[in-house]
Amino acid sequence: GIGIPTFASNYVRAEDDITFTSENGVVGYSRLAAAEEGDPDIVNAGGQQVTLVDGASFVHHADSFAVVRSGRLDVTVLGAYEVGADGSFANWRLSTEPFDHLGGIGGAMDLVARAKQVWLAMEHTTREGGPRLLDRCTLPLTGKECVTLIVTDLGVIAVRDGRFILEEHAPGHTFEEIAALTGGPIEASPTLRPVDVWGAVAAG
Repeated sequence: GIGIPTFASNYVRAEDDITFTSENGVVGYSRLAAAEEGDPDIVNAGGQQVTLVDGASFVHHADSFAVVRSGRLDVTVLGAYEVGADGSFANWRLSTEPFDHLGGIGGAMDLVARAKQVWLAMEHTTREGGPRLLDRCTLPLTGKECVTLIVTDLGVIAVRDGRFILEEHAPGHTFEEIAALTGGPIEASPTLRPVDVWGAVAAG
C-alpha cells in the first residue's frame, strides 16, 4: 500500500526470507533508495524509488494483480483511516471538497480479499487527536473482519475475538495512555513489552 506501509521494506534484515512485491509490478525490492542510487523507473506503489534484491523481476501491472488475486500473497500491508475491533477497516473515502480528488477504493479490495493476512500500518490518532482504532468503523469499509495485526506510532496491536490486544508499546508510552487514545475495547497482552525496532535494525 501507499503511505506509511511503503517504509516497511526499510526494516527487514538481510537474512529474513521476505519478498516484497508492489502492485505496480516490482517483485523483489528492498529499502528505499538513497538519492545517489535511485532509478526513476524502479518505484514502489507510492512512487518512491527503491533498491532491488538479487533475482528481482518486473511484471505487467495486470500480471501483478493476477498474483494478488491468485491468493499467493502471504501478507498485505496497507494504511487505514479507521479500523474496528472486529478487524474491519476503511482506507478510502471520497472528498466533498471541489478539486480534491482522493480517488476510490483501488486495488486494496483485491489485496484484502485474497491475501492470507492483512496488516495495517497507520497513525494511532487523527490530526485532531481522535482515535482511529474504534469499536466499529464509521467510513465505508475496504475489508470486513480481515485485519489480524496493526502497527501504529504507539504500538503493535493484534486483533482477536472482537477486541484489540496491545502486544508491544512504543518506548515512553504506557498501556493506560494508549488505551485512552483507543476508541474500542483494548487489553494488554500478558507478554506486553516495549517495541525494539532499532535493535532489530542494528542486528541486521
